[in-house]
Amino acid sequence: MAYDFSKLKTGLASVEEWLMNEYHGIRTGRAAPAILDGVMLETYGSRQQLRHVATISVEDAKTIRVSPWDKSQVKGIEKAITEANLGLSVSSDASGVRVFFPELTTDRRAALIKLIRERLEQGRVSVRSERDEVWSDIQEKERAGDIAEDEKFRMKEEMQKLVDAMNQKLEEMAEKKEKEISE
Repeated sequence: MAYDFSKLKTGLASVEEWLMNEYHGIRTGRAAPAILDGVMLETYGSRQQLRHVATISVEDAKTIRVSPWDKSQVKGIEKAITEANLGLSVSSDASGVRVFFPELTTDRRAALIKLIRERLEQGRVSVRSERDEVWSDIQEKERAGDIAEDEKFRMKEEMQKLVDAMNQKLEEMAEKKEKEISE
């Protein structure tokens, strides 16, 4: 009987997606529209994400242009980005808002690399948790007599291959982000 690893694969994919989203939020000194994904603003009586009320584009390596569809929203967008406390400079004009990314200092780079490693470790812990759940399930099936002992160990090897591959992916993501920050 082959074990269904789809739950493990789904869990591992969600860990990978979580880490990717965490890394998108870490500012590298280059203009990246993804940093504004979490910015919410009060508009038309409700809170909405910035990307739902404006076009966000990269002007140059250090500048993002936010062009609202309703020009009366410019001041609200400027206020929302400032209040998000992202460490970015903001200026507005008649047609929109410019967001400037300051140069990273050596201390800030070191702090960001530390943050990247912390997020990587959180991802690894989540992967271990997913692995432990599946391993417990396999052991339970073996105790219940649904699978043989040698089959249990074959499943464990297969599970470990999936876990190792995911850990390798997470490590590569962290190395790539560290390299972005170091440049």
